[in-house]
Amino acid sequence: MTNHLPPIYFYIPQADWPTGNMLESPNSYQEVYKNCRSTGTFNWILQTYLRLKEDGFPCELVGSLPKEGIIIAWTTTISQDLRPDSKQLLIIVFADKSRHPYAQLQIAQNKQEVLHPYRLIGDRYLHPGRKYYMPHWPQPSLIPRDPTRGDRFENVVYLGRKENLAPELKNSSWQEQLTSLGLRFQIVDSPEQWNDYSEVDAVLAVRSFGRDSYDWKPASKLYNAWCAGVPAILGCESAYQAERKNELDYIEAVSLNDVISALKQLKTDRELRQAIAENSRSRSADIQPERLVAQWRIFFKETAIPAYEHWCNSSEATRQMFLARSYFGLKTKGLRKDLQTLRNHLGLRTRIRSIRSRLQGIS
Repeated sequence: MTNHLPPIYFYIPQADWPTGNMLESPNSYQEVYKNCRSTGTFNWILQTYLRLKEDGFPCELVGSLPKEGIIIAWTTTISQDLRPDSKQLLIIVFADKSRHPYAQLQIAQNKQEVLHPYRLIGDRYLHPGRKYYMPHWPQPSLIPRDPTRGDRFENVVYLGRKENLAPELKNSSWQEQLTSLGLRFQIVDSPEQWNDYSEVDAVLAVRSFGRDSYDWKPASKLYNAWCAGVPAILGCESAYQAERKNELDYIEAVSLNDVISALKQLKTDRELRQAIAENSRSRSADIQPERLVAQWRIFFKETAIPAYEHWCNSSEATRQMFLARSYFGLKTKGLRKDLQTLRNHLGLRTRIRSIRSRLQGIS
C-alpha cells in the first residue's frame, strides 16, 4: 500500500460503544456477547477494526462521522438520508439488512448478492453504488470439539437464535426421534455460548426445509463447524453451496428424512466422521482471521482507496448525478417492488426468454 493513505475510519455511534478491554483486542471480543445481543455493528464493524488494528493496518474507530475519509459502517447506524460529501466515501456493510441508498460501496456477506445484484426493476440504474463480497468472521474465541471425546457421537447441537431454526426441529416429536437413535439435540440460544463446541459431536442448522436459498445469509454455521472440527448438517442455502468443494464439507438436508438419514450414517460410520474432521482442518485454514485480514487489506488497496480518489477527483456534476440516481431509487423502491412482484406473478421474465429463444431459432 502507498505511504499516502486517506484516513480510514470504522464508525460506531459513541452511545453503542462497548466498555473496558473489549476495545483493545479481538481476543476479548467474545465479551461483547455477555453484555448485549449480537448485532452487525459488533460482528462486522468492531471486530473488523480490532483485527485490522492488531495487524498494523492504519485505521481508527470513531464515535461520530468524520468530515472526510473512508468511512466503514453498519447499515442501521447511518441515516438513510445521509449523502456523502465530496471528501467522504461511505462503505456500508448491509449483510442481511437493506442497502444504504447513497453509499458508494456496499459489503455483502453472501456471494449471490454480488453475482445477482439487481433484485428490483431499475436497480441497475438506480443503485449506482457497487457491491462487494466479504466472508463473515468465524466465531471469536471458538473452542473446538474436545479431542478426549474420541469416537463418541451423542450430542447434536444448534448454536444460534431459536427463531432461525426450522419449526420441525423445535417440537417434542423431533426430540423423541433422536432419543430413539441414542442422540441428544440441544438448542444453544445464548450468544455468549456460541463459541463453545467442546461437547458438540455434530452441528444441525436448517432454517427451513425445501430449497429456499437465503441469498442474504452468510456461511457462518459452516465456517464455525470447520473450525470446531465437527460434521455439519445444513439447509439448502446459497452461502453454503458457494463454499462447497467436496462431499465432506457438509451434509445438505432438504427434508427431515434427510436429517435422520445423515445422523444415522454419522453415528454408525466412524471413518466418515474422521474424514470430515480431517477435511475440516484443511477447510478452516482458508477462513482463519489472518486470511480474512489479508482479504480486507486487498479490498482497501485495490477497491476502496481507488474509489475514494475517484470520488474526490470527480466533477461536482458527476457526484450530483450519482446522488440523484440514488435518491430516485430510494423514492421509487416501493413502486418498483410492486412491479417486480407483478412481473414475477405473471412470469414475464420466463416468457420473454422463451420468445427470445424462439426468435434466435428462427434466425
